[in-house]
Amino acid sequence: MITKVKQLIADSIQTVGEEKTIELYPEIKEFVEKNNLIEDGIKIVEKSTNKRFDGAYIERSDKETEEFLGEENTSFLNQPISYFKTHKNEFMYMEDPSFDLVSVDAVSFEVDDVFGTYNVMLGLKLQKKYGEAIKSFFASEMKAEDTRVDLMFDANEGLWNVNFALNNVEAFNEEMTIQTAYDLIYRFLFKLVVSVL
Repeated sequence: MITKVKQLIADSIQTVGEEKTIELYPEIKEFVEKNNLIEDGIKIVEKSTNKRFDGAYIERSDKETEEFLGEENTSFLNQPISYFKTHKNEFMYMEDPSFDLVSVDAVSFEVDDVFGTYNVMLGLKLQKKYGEAIKSFFASEMKAEDTRVDLMFDANEGLWNVNFALNNVEAFNEEMTIQTAYDLIYRFLFKLVVSVL
């Protein structure tokens, strides 16, 4: 994780005259400061999280047939997550360059037909040896007794297939927008990867 963050820093430093600045999202800024990863003289500016997914690729598909229903622009993220309660047949798939830092290519989101929970599905690119640490993280971070986390290592792909209910993550609420939900997912994954690596 430190290597990835150092690369992010190297790619993101801006120089204006004599001043060097870097814009970082809050969780990354905290990680950088905690691990003393910024050299003296570089000013850190906290980036607004509502811009995190501005370059995202978003599509909606049918859950049963996986038929493509449409590509969306980022304004789709401003809708409340309850959109998926009224469109239970749909799931959302989102790719974003920021997911690379948390060892993920894309994150899917839907409402579970049986339990009515908001489910998050992704492939976590961590080695099989981290299985116990990943399970331990979910056990300690989920707020409900019945966490229903599905973890399965896919040896062919070299990643963990992860499925969990966002409802059980601290700070979740039914009123949030899709943008806020994805930001919560991102921060949760960031915390997971930091704790495991």
